[in-house]
Amino acid sequence: MSFPSQTIFRFAPSPNGLLHLGHAYSALYTDHWAKALGGTFLLRIEDIDIARCRPEFVDAVFVDLQWLGLEWPEPVRVQSAHFDDYRAAADRLKSKGLLYPCFCTRAEIRAAGDGRTDPDGAPIYPGTCRHLSGGERLEKLEAGVPVQWRLDMGQALDRKKEFLIREAMPDPSCAVVERLAEPGRWGDVLIVRKDTPTSYHLSVVVDDAIQGITHVTRGMDLYASSDIHVVLQELMGLPSPVYTHHRLIVGEDAEKLSKSRGSESLAGLRALGITPEDIRARLGF
Repeated sequence: MSFPSQTIFRFAPSPNGLLHLGHAYSALYTDHWAKALGGTFLLRIEDIDIARCRPEFVDAVFVDLQWLGLEWPEPVRVQSAHFDDYRAAADRLKSKGLLYPCFCTRAEIRAAGDGRTDPDGAPIYPGTCRHLSGGERLEKLEAGVPVQWRLDMGQALDRKKEFLIREAMPDPSCAVVERLAEPGRWGDVLIVRKDTPTSYHLSVVVDDAIQGITHVTRGMDLYASSDIHVVLQELMGLPSPVYTHHRLIVGEDAEKLSKSRGSESLAGLRALGITPEDIRARLGF
């Protein structure tokens, strides 16, 4: 398969903590393939979680990546500066009858569920608010009940029965294969959260289109998310990148490194005298 004349990759961390070796691997992996294909490496800051993302963590992202020897063009897209783009995208989906307001709390969803979970392990939404009448929805909205918006997956699948994901093999051939997405396993996925005018899924799809991203490289923990992303791309008439999902870096306990588990940060390793060359050698770059 031939690639576009200009290939564009992106590394898009969330600044809700310090970067660790897992982030370093993903950034170096993305940079490696951008260079191998004569493409561009972009940095994007995914900070829609206003409560957890902090300016000092944004600053640390730049410091850590520059320390690793990575370069990217300016300006860097920062998601919190582009909420209007995500509102507009959500409004387009609403106008097509593809989103509906949901007023359920997490506890209510757990209580009403049938035990099924999505690929992330969260309860499948039972569709409670999908069945509300227009009057019931309006009453709750006017009463100020916190609202989020969900994709009516049934409506989406009625419009197109099959969605294809283009996946590039993580080897020198870069051979691209197509596989069927399985969006039904997610149920009526959350598209607009209560606390912010977007969600991870909506934001990355919109940003990838705006930035002309041709190749998305990310960890295997996001493999199933591509189901949702190709559906949103199709529903909004947006291009679909080629996806590659790389291995995860794990700790001595064989668990994935993560900020929430307190995995050692790049800043901490740097303070111990570890060099960028040490990091690259350890990760295979």
